[in-house]
Amino acid sequence: MSTPKPKKTLLPLPIGALLRFALYDIRQRIYAGVVAAGFDDLQPAHVTLFRWPGPDGRRPSEVAVDARLSKQTVNDLLRDLERLGYLERHPDPTDARARIIHLSSRGRRLHEVAVGVHAQIEDEWSTVVGKRRYQELREALGQLVSGAES
Repeated sequence: MSTPKPKKTLLPLPIGALLRFALYDIRQRIYAGVVAAGFDDLQPAHVTLFRWPGPDGRRPSEVAVDARLSKQTVNDLLRDLERLGYLERHPDPTDARARIIHLSSRGRRLHEVAVGVHAQIEDEWSTVVGKRRYQELREALGQLVSGAES
């Protein structure tokens, strides 16, 4: 799939649309990089669970909140990933009803590839707009996100 391109408009695009296009580009490129690295048994939804901070050492319910997916959907994806050898789920020592996700060596490699592709994208974007402007963008987005959490 290619990144959707904004329709030409006389008005500047809203910031939400620009952020959505950028996020879509990142997600597509990470998935393509993961597949190119040999992890071709996954769908984009599986890779979604490896977004920051990743699933390792966490409960499925925490991953569901971060991924903005239902617990049922996340558990279905985790079952797939477990069957494919990317992770294991073990009982949580603090709550026997809960599970903790532990990445296998294959899952850790997948996570490393995804993080590496993301770093390449950031390097590329920094080159396109200039290091100073890119750092200012990161700082501004950080401020906006911090302000939204309070």
